[in-house]
Amino acid sequence: MYAFVTFITGLLFGLGLAISEMTNPAVVIGFLDIFGDWNPSLIAVMGGAISVGMLGYWIKNKRLSPIIANEWQVPNLKHIDRKLLIGAGLFGIGWGLSGYCPGPGLTALTNNPMEGIYFVGALIIGSSIHHFQNVLLRK
Repeated sequence: MYAFVTFITGLLFGLGLAISEMTNPAVVIGFLDIFGDWNPSLIAVMGGAISVGMLGYWIKNKRLSPIIANEWQVPNLKHIDRKLLIGAGLFGIGWGLSGYCPGPGLTALTNNPMEGIYFVGALIIGSSIHHFQNVLLRK
């Protein structure tokens, strides 16, 4: 059941990315270009995402435990720290330069394979560096 719900959730997420054109780097860069040819259409996408997130937290607060998992997996960081600011900054720079964030970047493997390979390769390398850095720092 867990795998099925995960698959359906991923399918809905991918469909939402495609319908909203978040998979098109030109649309994303147009949204980020507030001093140029600004494309405000992704405000509706953000509004929808925030609404779904709020609904999820509302459901979480009404239930003692999830339906198909053993426990809630909710971030518990309550403060803004250096790691959060650096990570958010790097994410924003990468998103602004490429027009891709991880979800739409994966779709580029089919839409625009050469860009997708570069993006996903960099994503894997960056994630691996982060993982190994954490492993080394724990020892």
